[in-house]
Amino acid sequence: MTKQRKILVTSALPYANGSIHLGHMLEFIQTDIWARFQRNRGHEVWFAWADDAHGTPIMLRAQQENISAEELIEKMNHEHQQDFKGFNLSYDNFSSTHSDYNREMVANIYGRLKDAGYISTRTITQLYDEEEGMFLPDRFIRGTCPKCGTEDQYGDNCESCGSHYAPTDLIEPRSVVSGSRPVLRESEHYFFKLAAFEDELKEWLNSGALQSEVVNKLAEWFEDGLRDWDISRDAPYFGFEIPDAPGKFFYVWVDAPMGYASSFRELCDREDLDFDEWWGADSKTELYHFIGKDIVYFHTLFWPAELSGAGMRKPTAVYAHGFLTVDGAKMSKSRGTFIQARTYLDHLNPDYLRYYFAAKLSNGLADIDLNLEDFAQRVNSDLVGKVVNIASRTAGFINKRFDGRLTDSLPDQDLYATFIQESENIAADFESRNFQSAVRRIMAMADHANRYIDEHKPWQMIKEEGREAEVQAVCTQGLNMFRVLVTWLSPVIPATTELAAEFLGVSVNDWYAIEQPLLGHKINPFKPLLTRVDPDKIAAMVEASKENLQVTAETNSIDTSNMPEIEPLADEINIDQFMALDLRVAKIISAETVEGADKLLCLKLDIGNQQRQVFAGIKAAYKPEELVDRLTIMVANLKPRKMRFGLSEGMVLAAGPGGSEIYILSPDSGATPGQRIK
Repeated sequence: MTKQRKILVTSALPYANGSIHLGHMLEFIQTDIWARFQRNRGHEVWFAWADDAHGTPIMLRAQQENISAEELIEKMNHEHQQDFKGFNLSYDNFSSTHSDYNREMVANIYGRLKDAGYISTRTITQLYDEEEGMFLPDRFIRGTCPKCGTEDQYGDNCESCGSHYAPTDLIEPRSVVSGSRPVLRESEHYFFKLAAFEDELKEWLNSGALQSEVVNKLAEWFEDGLRDWDISRDAPYFGFEIPDAPGKFFYVWVDAPMGYASSFRELCDREDLDFDEWWGADSKTELYHFIGKDIVYFHTLFWPAELSGAGMRKPTAVYAHGFLTVDGAKMSKSRGTFIQARTYLDHLNPDYLRYYFAAKLSNGLADIDLNLEDFAQRVNSDLVGKVVNIASRTAGFINKRFDGRLTDSLPDQDLYATFIQESENIAADFESRNFQSAVRRIMAMADHANRYIDEHKPWQMIKEEGREAEVQAVCTQGLNMFRVLVTWLSPVIPATTELAAEFLGVSVNDWYAIEQPLLGHKINPFKPLLTRVDPDKIAAMVEASKENLQVTAETNSIDTSNMPEIEPLADEINIDQFMALDLRVAKIISAETVEGADKLLCLKLDIGNQQRQVFAGIKAAYKPEELVDRLTIMVANLKPRKMRFGLSEGMVLAAGPGGSEIYILSPDSGATPGQRIK
């Protein structure tokens, strides 16, 4: 048994103006599996987090529902926790960033930073919505990217080229709240001197605390030197007012990460723990944040710098994961794949999803696809067909013929030793968050167990006179292998393994207990542990998710919590507008990378009577040399756009969820460059 560790884990804070969906659950389940595994290994583990309850979207959502912001966040906190309990998350405390604990934590950390000279003020110019009478947060401004010219981008970063910029740099900005064009106004703001921590952050980033992909991405922030961070927002704003600064509020990303510490402080008071032992600068405990890859900047630059400046410990590690797609595409309300946690729970067993996510999760940043057909097949094949099947094939003989009693020895000690030898490899996979590897190993061992039962055929032996003792021994071997498998799987499918524990009459939450097999032990009557996934229930869940969209439309509720993740449907066009598109077959003459662009390739296209240059965001999906001489489809009459890399004279058509899964459209064989598509 390893030396006991003291571990605190957190998940990113869900935003309190929207319901939990399966994209959120990917991270929360990942965190919970890791926390449960560490507890099973005998370590002291605490899981504390909170709702992210501040910001302009909260204020606007409350106004839409004609309730106070406090009522909204209390309602959502209750709803969120009901969903978490439905998925059997084993957290120890779930609070709110609007709690008194967090108010005190924010004031304390801010006071320390101010006293240490890390806070400054200066007057800035920002965008103001005159119709709504408010300064606009970054995400409530959209316009044309000043770097690459892509339209309809957020006020802080471009989803096309990945650039970050100030909202005032946007071309033709508009307010998301009123639709009007905002004006520039001056206001005094408060800044955190992030640049003072540049050397310290570089050292921390390269200490092994982050995944290599994250370190490489963060290097971009250091190229021109770190800049001071604007930590204030003007009224009206729902949040904590900055001490001694009437009308100025802490930016939501200031107090949100502090919710990790304040939630744990709340837990310390309840459980009589020493907060400073865990969060002090010299702490020997471990702190792990599980987050999505879209918020690494806040957790790996601003947050550790604030902690250091306030004389507190930095995280041991920050683990980022990819996004969730469903059936190969972004979650979509129109297709019924934007699935809320509650909708899932109304139709399907939570252990199904927990297992499927575990089978797909690695320790990298790759996106995870929930393929609903594969989901049903894998759960049915692995959990029902392999694991539960072992118990259902052997338990009946033990209960009916041998009064529930296992034999005093195993008939195949070597086979059991093989299982125990694999245990540490599986543990290493769980420890490194390579859950998909752990699941593969577990299912490989399940195959060994089923093969053993198939070879010995207890259902045939029981019919042969004088072989009852062999049947009891074979079934004892099978149930002991089953016990090992469910112990390994207990962090992943806790509800199912708890039923297995009741049947076996022993706990399956002790990783090391399996080193001693169950011998001479009395088991309880076997009851079905898990049923097969019903495809009709999946279909019903998808249909119910489509209905959620209708309800949202009828109540005129704008789900601003999901604005970065959901692409709204474009305005309808008529057939004449559609026919105005000049779609042409184009031959790719050359393809080159674009210096300074993360996603773009520069394509030279032959469309018969002329050549065109087009910048296409397909770099992650194709190597330039793979594209040369291929035929594709382009929009030939799109107005040329001047970009900082050059002139783009059209658009190549492609489809897919994004990233490496983008596929350029190709015509049928026999097409010629310049041929019009009608």
